Amino acid sequence: MERGVIVKGIGGRYDVQTESGLVLCMLRGRLRLRDDRVLVGDKVEISREQGGDAGVVERILPRTNELTRPAIANVDQVAVVFSVQNPSPNYLLLDRILVQAELLDLSCVVVFTKGDLDPAGALKVANEYAVLSYPTVITSVIKNEGLQQLRELLKGKISTLAGPSGAGKSSLLNALDPGLNLETGKVSAKAQRGRHTTRSVELLPLADGYVADTPGFSKLSMDPDQERDLQFAFPEFRPHIDACQFRGCLHRREPGCKVKEAVQTGEILSRRYEHYLILLEEAAPRY
Repeated sequence: MERGVIVKGIGGRYDVQTESGLVLCMLRGRLRLRDDRVLVGDKVEISREQGGDAGVVERILPRTNELTRPAIANVDQVAVVFSVQNPSPNYLLLDRILVQAELLDLSCVVVFTKGDLDPAGALKVANEYAVLSYPTVITSVIKNEGLQQLRELLKGKISTLAGPSGAGKSSLLNALDPGLNLETGKVSAKAQRGRHTTRSVELLPLADGYVADTPGFSKLSMDPDQERDLQFAFPEFRPHIDACQFRGCLHRREPGCKVKEAVQTGEILSRRYEHYLILLEEAAPRY
């Protein structure tokens, strides 16, 4: 048996990357009857006839995690990609993605593209997220800046890219590895939005690991049972939570709230706290 990773799946055929190369595989019959889907990112055992090029997936190895949208398994981290300008960053969307990744217990890397368009603005916002404990990098494919730093952050891991269309995710991947030759799209000057150029999940080999070039996270709304958990998805809240006057404080209207005090003193960015309140409203139980 050989072991490998499913890097692409279309129409019941799966590309499996093994130590000896890429193998086109079909599923063993019993696997086609499974209730759960076989996912890109699944680690598998395959068999093939001696000297044969094609193979058969015999077994799906246990998953460390599983995402629904995008449908992918065994992700190590989320690379959240937003442009500095063209389009300007939507900070609420950025924080939504970070929160969803935190709730899924996934590590995050924050990437700001097109740093050459506003170097000072890029540095300011990058520092705001770096102090939250997120590894943060400013890139420019025009000036070839930040690319080696990003390669180091992606090295040896399975990373999925998340961010709005037009942020330059495909252009960034092409700059990291020109051999990928991914299709890129232009940003509408009127709407300040790009069009998605990626239509299916695929793992691309990069920096001794893999990058999932996907349409990104599409589940961005909060579930109504996440009200209590939401505060823990904001790393800057954690040092203050236990010091609040009331146990179970949601940091909204309660007196003696140390999180709100930290917002007043500037320890917590007011924009992030405002986003917390928006998400908290969405996560409130529905009776």
